Amino acid sequence: MQPNVSPSEALSIVLIEDDERLARLTARYMESHGARVTIAAEGRDGIAKVIRERPDVVLLDLMLPGIDGIEVCRELRTRTDTPIIMVTARGEEADRVMGLEGGADDYVAKPFSTRELLARVRAQARRARGRSGPGTKPLHVGPLMVCAQSMRATLADAPLALTTYEFMLLRALAERAGRVLSREQLVDIVRGSSDEAFDRSVDVHISHLRQKLGDDSRNPRLLKTVRGVGYMLAAAS
Repeated sequence: MQPNVSPSEALSIVLIEDDERLARLTARYMESHGARVTIAAEGRDGIAKVIRERPDVVLLDLMLPGIDGIEVCRELRTRTDTPIIMVTARGEEADRVMGLEGGADDYVAKPFSTRELLARVRAQARRARGRSGPGTKPLHVGPLMVCAQSMRATLADAPLALTTYEFMLLRALAERAGRVLSREQLVDIVRGSSDEAFDRSVDVHISHLRQKLGDDSRNPRLLKTVRGVGYMLAAAS
């Protein structure tokens, strides 16, 4: 019996995983909740399927034959802003940071709860579709414009190419411009839970944001670090 899922909630997923049994079980669970899943067993095939199908979310294993998940993630990031959730048995902080630096939006370590994984997939899809919260007027902070409804951000009218997670971070900071937010607060706002926050995850995304904003990391004018406390988007003067 097929679940009753509205078209707006239906998800398309590309799962890049070389463990055939795990891929099959994960896909079966996602499909039982209304998702459409395409499986790729290696990196190059996965990239081709993501580009061809333009899914809502990519689930990407780190350890793959041929090119590994980090390389796949980096290549995808040059071609699409589709949310990428890194899924791997390697749960060390260094590996998580590596995945985030490669452009992943989220990270889940094996063994994982399929229920939690589905929740994270749905959260990333909602954010990418611009339905993470009530749509309001665009936010303006100095030369920066952030529009939650269209998931679009510009700097001095030039569009910013942001991942979903980067956009959500920027939006959270823009909504609270001039206020310092801790890492834990940012994770709680963006992901909805701070249970699995680790110090460097937010740092990596902030670093990416600074680069895209053209900020000097040693003396940022927009995205400031308050040592020992957190981060702040400078309010318009």
